Amino acid sequence: MDKIKVAECIKSGNAVLGIEFGSTRIKAVLIDDANHTIASGSHDWENQYVNNIWTYTMDDIWAGLRMCYASLKKDVKEQYGIILTTFGAIGFSGMMHGYLPFDKNGNQLAEFRTWRNTITEVASEKLSEVFQFHIPQRWSVAHLYQAVLNGEEHVKDVYFITTLSGYIHWKMTGRKVMGIGEAAGMFPIDSAKNTWNSGMLAQFDELVADKGFAWKLKEILPEVLTAGQNAGTLTEEGAKLLDVDGDLQPGIPMCPPEGDAGTGMVATNSVAVRTGNVSAGTSVFAMAVLEHSLSKPYEEIDMVTTPAGDPVAMVHCNNCTSDLNAWVGLFRECLEAFGVKVDMNTLFGTLYHKALDGDADCGGLLAYNYFSGEHITGFEEGRPLFVRRPDSRFNLENFMRVHLYTSLGALKTGMDILTKQEKVELDKMLGHGGLFKTKGVGQKILAAAIDTPVYVMETAGEGGAWGIALLASYMKNKADHESLTEYLAEKVFDGEEGERMEPVALDVAGFERFMESYTAGLVIERAAVDSI
Repeated sequence: MDKIKVAECIKSGNAVLGIEFGSTRIKAVLIDDANHTIASGSHDWENQYVNNIWTYTMDDIWAGLRMCYASLKKDVKEQYGIILTTFGAIGFSGMMHGYLPFDKNGNQLAEFRTWRNTITEVASEKLSEVFQFHIPQRWSVAHLYQAVLNGEEHVKDVYFITTLSGYIHWKMTGRKVMGIGEAAGMFPIDSAKNTWNSGMLAQFDELVADKGFAWKLKEILPEVLTAGQNAGTLTEEGAKLLDVDGDLQPGIPMCPPEGDAGTGMVATNSVAVRTGNVSAGTSVFAMAVLEHSLSKPYEEIDMVTTPAGDPVAMVHCNNCTSDLNAWVGLFRECLEAFGVKVDMNTLFGTLYHKALDGDADCGGLLAYNYFSGEHITGFEEGRPLFVRRPDSRFNLENFMRVHLYTSLGALKTGMDILTKQEKVELDKMLGHGGLFKTKGVGQKILAAAIDTPVYVMETAGEGGAWGIALLASYMKNKADHESLTEYLAEKVFDGEEGERMEPVALDVAGFERFMESYTAGLVIERAAVDSI
């Protein structure tokens, strides 16, 4: 990389910034005019479980954002000797779904209820029945309607509801807008018109008509925008919120805010029809861009869109690597008790590779990674469990393998519906997120789980922050009538598909045997939830 050229790109205001609020990390990525990462920053954070609700406080949100941005500024200063003052464009992304309600004066009316909550079952079922369209528990409209059913006092005063990325964007620009991919996780979208489904809006209003609210649903939802549209500019107030040093200047164009599902699709070049991706970190979800509609609604499948508005089948699971990470942390403590200091990347890599030596069916071991509820398998709460029979082959390699398998167990339940029942065909599946950082391991396990070739790109570690930076770059640099698919294929990835891994027949069969135990053993998980 030519540092002089990169420095000039930054000085001239052509570098593009993307910031994503992940479940455990806020990350900033700065890219040059060739869409290469030239600097980054991050800040670790964690959700809280308060009064039976998974949430993040406003103090955590803003402190985390400022520290993440300060980390980026420091990286730029150390690498290039430049103090950041402007960008060519900015984009914000965050965890999809959830509920952030505000009154007409901009006051927050209830705690931020994140995607992780499984407290809206009644609302989810009722709305799904009325709309004849599956409304998952984590969707914003399910949280809103559940608050109505609960008789929560704040609902009558709602003036605006949004998600985390929409909230940050609103405070940065003053505009209440939403990228269509993120919007599709709030309320159903009419893909022919790229906006809210008007028929379902009317059905919702009729459903709550007897409550006498002063608002109609459309009035309190953000405006829907598609990739490439201008979503406003950074205000003076927004610049001060982001950069406490006061160096950042206002007036920077901003792209529509998007959810982590959409940015993951962009970061893996999987926005075209017959492509898909799996994002695996704290949660795990698969996205498949469809050629045609599914034959019927499924509780396990969410219908959303790409950032450009194309229909997507989404399999979303609340739990992925949290329990796996906890076990790795325990092994670290064990080593430290013996006076051995170990690098965490080395520890993860060593243990992950050990799993590849295990039996294809994990030697009869069984585990559940349910830190929280898992709607696909019918759990409103979770209890992490490890179970074995006396005759199971209990060794380190099988222990690690079963925790990798179970991180994808709920996902496979949903993916089997798409591939086995609906016969959805995918030309390629791309993996990204923490599960794939150890080369070849998560990729091999996923290929076995879905019996499909899996690609992982060198850029997979960049994740959603890079993805939202690319969406901001697309808004800034796209040619007339150039689609997002064309822009990514020609100007970002340039034919690069990543490293391909074919499923191994022995592993596929082993995963199927594991899933038989996984499904049969759900009664054990249920007993744990009911008893502990």
